[in-house]
Amino acid sequence: MESTHTPLSDLDIARSADIHPIADIAALAGIPADALELYGQYKAKIDTSRLTPNAGKPPGQVVLVSAMSPTPAGEGKSTCTVGLADSLARAGKRVMIALREPSLGPILGMKGGATGGGRSQVLPMEDINLHFTGDFHAVTSANNALMALVDNHIYQGNELNIDPRRITFKRVLDMNDRALREVVIGLGGPTQGTPRQDGFDITVASEIMAVFCLSTGLSDLKERLSRMTIGYTYDRQPVTVGQLGVEGALTLLLKDAIKPNLVQSIAGTPALVHGGPFANIAHGCNSVIATQTARQLADVVVTEAGFGADLGAEKFMDIKARYADVAPAAVVLVATIRALKMHGGVAKSELSAPNVEALESGVANLRRHVHNVEKFGITPVVAINKFTTDTDEELEWLVAWCVAEGIEAAVADVWGQGGGGPGGDELAAKVMAALAKPHEFRHLYPLEMSVEDKIRTIVQEIYGADNVDFSVPALRRLAEFEANGWDRLPVCMAKTQYSFTDDATRIGAPKGFTIHVRDLIAKTGAGFIVALTGAVMTMPGLPKEPAAMRMDVDDDGGAVGLF
Repeated sequence: MESTHTPLSDLDIARSADIHPIADIAALAGIPADALELYGQYKAKIDTSRLTPNAGKPPGQVVLVSAMSPTPAGEGKSTCTVGLADSLARAGKRVMIALREPSLGPILGMKGGATGGGRSQVLPMEDINLHFTGDFHAVTSANNALMALVDNHIYQGNELNIDPRRITFKRVLDMNDRALREVVIGLGGPTQGTPRQDGFDITVASEIMAVFCLSTGLSDLKERLSRMTIGYTYDRQPVTVGQLGVEGALTLLLKDAIKPNLVQSIAGTPALVHGGPFANIAHGCNSVIATQTARQLADVVVTEAGFGADLGAEKFMDIKARYADVAPAAVVLVATIRALKMHGGVAKSELSAPNVEALESGVANLRRHVHNVEKFGITPVVAINKFTTDTDEELEWLVAWCVAEGIEAAVADVWGQGGGGPGGDELAAKVMAALAKPHEFRHLYPLEMSVEDKIRTIVQEIYGADNVDFSVPALRRLAEFEANGWDRLPVCMAKTQYSFTDDATRIGAPKGFTIHVRDLIAKTGAGFIVALTGAVMTMPGLPKEPAAMRMDVDDDGGAVGLF
């Protein structure tokens, strides 16, 4: 007789786990009590100014977890990040986790949260996946305060001569809401402000989120905020936040949010969850402050970059590692049987059915990601994230393929056997071996290269494209950026996560294509140029059946349907 037992959800597993007082986790990590700012029993912010540097301890080594091109549901990067860290701790390493904070847009939409899954989760998952410590609200408030101040400046006489038609900064909301992509504001008469076309981005696409995550402290945060360009004058000169004189107010709104958040994994591994720019429309990495704090406290820091290695990992290497001393000593690429089958041409509805032939077609995607990481001077370890639908035959085939390709790989059953269990032990051993090997990290391109050539280098070297095509507006931007002295900034590509191309339907490892850059945006505070490609949106929409339709709250105030 078949079992009628219903598998436990991630929420069920999280609720059944033993969670320790956050003060105990802080003590384990070497964080003094006077550096903790408690948000209830199980989460806290860290006042990094109260941490005492250990002069005899070198900074912890960084392990970057990335992935192959994902399915719409994701391939479990956060799960593998948490499971790997737990397994390294199980092997006796002093380790910390550094993750991004989840955005409410994908949580209520399709992709889900970002706290891991199964036995490899960070806790308290309900809090982290909802409002947490209010960091995203602070970023949203700072962004929208800036725009209120910009429009008020125009209304009150416009001393800076700002052209309302050339304002490039938008309002934001931490929600997927396609109806707000294009709006008109200031209607209703002279006392309501100056009418102009405007729009909303999702909070994780805000430049303030990028600045927040790349700043090294309050003074750097304030300086970066002052450099942000909000638009142009009537004679097309850039206008900055510093010219408005409001960087102090924005910093004030962010002064508590900038402190990293301390939580724990199911196994009790300390975790810093802080900041959260998207990787397909922003740079996709957690905050520099959190990563550096973790390096100060631990010997190994396991962190992640969003989506596939063509997006998050490339941006980690060329943007975050360029601005902060966080170059990885090892890289893990997460691969799944289902993603390989999708890239082998299997329909999403059929991914659970065994199909070794599709794996043979789909591994071209994984191979390209492996070779791309090697271009940064690091040979990656492949983590085969095991799903309950995977067959032994499929897993054995993939392991054998990796061996034949000379790729270090391990099956990681961290969803089912994580939480301090043996599911990630083999992966941890291979990662420790990788950490012990010397390597020469390098960036993909020098900053002296033109913006056009930086983009061409990324699309040819990482995506495998033949060339890049710039729209007429994008070509005008290139000339403007060079005239303004912004052409020495790194590039942040805004591209679909599902394909190496700018067309989400072209799966696998396609060749013979061109990337189309429709526009460019200068993020002068964050310090990079965003190249918008294809149909990628800075304000996503909700799917036909949003995850929110399955969510509720019980009579005790507990979440229902949160994964």
